[in-house]
Formats: sequence, C-alpha cells, structure tokens
Amino acid sequence: MTPHNGRSEQLSQQYAAVIHPSWRSRLAPLTIVAIGFLYLVYLFFYFDFANIGDRWRTDRAQIFALDSYAYKVHVETKWRDISKLKVALEGSRWETYKTLPSWIDQQADGSSIIDMGDFGVINLTKDRIEMNWAEPAKPIIIERNTDGTLKVLEGRPLPSWMRISKSKIDIRPDLFARVQITGNKVLIHRFFYGWEYFWFDFDSPLAGYSFGQTIDFIFDEQRQDPARSNLDFVGHEIWTNSLWLHKDVYVALMQTIFMAVMGTVMAAVLGLPLAFMAAYNVTPFASVRFGLRRLFDALRGIDMLIWSLIFIRAFGMGPFSGLLAIGVTDTGTLGKLMSEAIENTDKKQIEGVQSTGADKMQQHRFGILPQILPLFISQTLYYLESNTRGAVIIGAMGAGGIGLQFLGALRTGTDWENVAYISIVVLITVMLMDMLSSRLRRALIK
Repeated sequence: MTPHNGRSEQLSQQYAAVIHPSWRSRLAPLTIVAIGFLYLVYLFFYFDFANIGDRWRTDRAQIFALDSYAYKVHVETKWRDISKLKVALEGSRWETYKTLPSWIDQQADGSSIIDMGDFGVINLTKDRIEMNWAEPAKPIIIERNTDGTLKVLEGRPLPSWMRISKSKIDIRPDLFARVQITGNKVLIHRFFYGWEYFWFDFDSPLAGYSFGQTIDFIFDEQRQDPARSNLDFVGHEIWTNSLWLHKDVYVALMQTIFMAVMGTVMAAVLGLPLAFMAAYNVTPFASVRFGLRRLFDALRGIDMLIWSLIFIRAFGMGPFSGLLAIGVTDTGTLGKLMSEAIENTDKKQIEGVQSTGADKMQQHRFGILPQILPLFISQTLYYLESNTRGAVIIGAMGAGGIGLQFLGALRTGTDWENVAYISIVVLITVMLMDMLSSRLRRALIK
C-alpha cells in the first residue's frame, strides 16, 4: 500500500459520514423541504389565493386614487323642484356655491344645462333627463313617472357603464363623471384635477386667487384688514385654512419630531452607561451582566407599538407616552448593540492607557469610549431617522402628532387628498431627517 493510498483510506474512514451519508442524513433535508412545501400549499388553500383577485375592489381603489389628486363637485336637485340646485364641494353641507359655476347654465324655466366637459352635456328638465354623452352617439333619456318610478326611453342596448335597478340608475362613463338618479333626487358628480382651495379655504376673501393675483394683493396699498398688512393677512388665511388644516398638520408634525428626538435622546442617555455595565470586560459581576442582558431583551422584545399602548393606558394620550415608548424600546436595542461593541474593543488600546497608571474609569474613558463612539453616534442617528417614521405610527395609536391627523383623514374615506398631502409632508420630513442625520454623522465622527 502506498503512502498516498493509506492517507486516502485514513481520510475516508475519518469522513465516512460525509462521503457516504446514511439514509437518515439524506432524508432529513428532503423532509424539511417537503414540510415547507406542504405548509405553503396549506397557506395557499387556507387563504384562498386562487380566488383572491375576485375579492379585490379595484373600483374602490381607483376612486380613492382619483380622490387623492382630484376634487369633485356635487350637483344635487330634487324632482319635486328641479329649479333648486345645490352645488357643493365634495358634497359638503358647508362648502356650497352661492353662485353657480360657469359650467352650469340655469334657464329661466328652471331647467339646467350642465356641461360635463369631454363627456358631454346633461339637460335637466322637469321629470326628464337627457344625457348627450360622447359615447354612445345617441342621447340617453330618462323620465320619471308620476308614481316616482324611472324609465329609460328607447329600447336600444344600454352601455355597460350604466346600471339600472328598481330604485336607482347609476351612470359612470368614466372616473371623472357620475350620475345617480332615484325617484326622489338627481345627484351629479364632476371631477377636476388638482387640490382645490389648498391655500385659501372656501369662505376666505382670497378664495380662487391665482399666484399672480395673490402677489398683486400683497403689494396693494389698500388693506383687506386695517389691523394687519396684506402679507400678514395672506399668511393668516393660509395658516388657518379650514379645509386643509395647515396649522393642525404642522403643529402635529412638530409633536412627531419632538417624540422622535426626545425618545432617541432618552435611549442614548440610558443605553450607553447600561451597556458598559452589561459588558463582561467592564463589569466583573456575572449576575449584574445577566440581569442587564435580560432587561435589554425585555425592552426590545416588546414592540414599540405595544409599549405605546401601555404608556397611553398608564399616562393618557399625548406625545409624552410616545417618547416613552420610543425611549424604552431603543434603550434595549442600543444597550444590546453597544454592550457587544464594548466587548469586542481592542485590548491593546486599553492596556496602553493602563500602562500610564490610569484607573479603571480613565481606562474606560480613554481606552474603550473612543473605539465605540463612532458606532454609537452612527447607530443613534440611524435610530433617530427611523424613529421619525415610527413616531407617525404610534401617533396614530393615540400618542398624538401627525399620525393622529393621518388617521383622522384616513377614517373619513372621502378626504384622500388630505391623506396624500399628509403623506407627502411625512415623506419630505423623513428625507430631511435622513439628510440631517447623515451630515451630523459625518461631522461628529470626523
């Protein structure tokens, strides 16, 4: 037997389990894969993924998306007096037009001609509606009988976007136009692009002013309010806009930033000294280290949302409960990260400081802290920008701030333009916090 063959035989015997695995070791990976596959099949049938598309309400999603970048005007009238038109912004009972918009032409006999833009014209007369849509070419005529029932004239096939039931006719040729007709009333929706009354609300003296008109007003010598300048008047009208709630949104935003900043500062102030006490190369007492480690696990093991609910229950709603939730959660996280960083520091630097005759506190101050400080600053600033997003969520849970404003707009189901506005404000804030934290990180570490 050659030495080479002897060596091969020795290796074969040493690694026999690897070279010639048993059927059990071969079966184990296949079993794990099979269990995982069966679990996925179970989830597929349990949640009925095969028919998930049938449960999607794409029509509602389209309407909500439209409402985020467009606004609608409601035209409503009763059959008993077709001459009385109620025209309101978003169907509000308060934002009603005292003067009819230019696209509504009311005749002397009480009938109305409503221009629906690219979709056609609606002629509204007593007990009769004639809709001259671009498609189909022939008008759709609906009459109301004396008993309140509705009938559609002409027996030709009706378009697919027209739904007729016993009590209601729903016509929706496009997302930007809709007509609902019942035996009692007629409701017409027309959508327009943009965020109407974003700067000045419906009842403001400056409502409908363009940018140029606003600039001319600011420099006009004649004051709208003798007690303040026109510039101050414009700022006040924007700030107190009752439709877009700029004041409430930005005051709530400051509360959110306050929660994020103070919660992160609290975690940094508490987490760093506790991390030193939890490190084995700093604290010789195993019981202290074990207790602090388990404390870190408990603080970060409970989610920030749960902590916010606990503190809201204990201290009531408000930013204080939110900053406590952030501070407690991040104390556990930063304490865990920093204690591990302390344990992984270079011992030579500590020994060099010790050789100068420094005591334990000085060894930690000049031997350990400079090594972990860049990581500590980087992690703290990262959690600051992350907590800005987290503060929005816990604010919606009851801690206040812009999250509560966001939830209020979301619950109405109609103010989706406000939801889009608040979302953009939050997005810009998070981006600015990210840029600011990056600058601070580079400056402090340098």
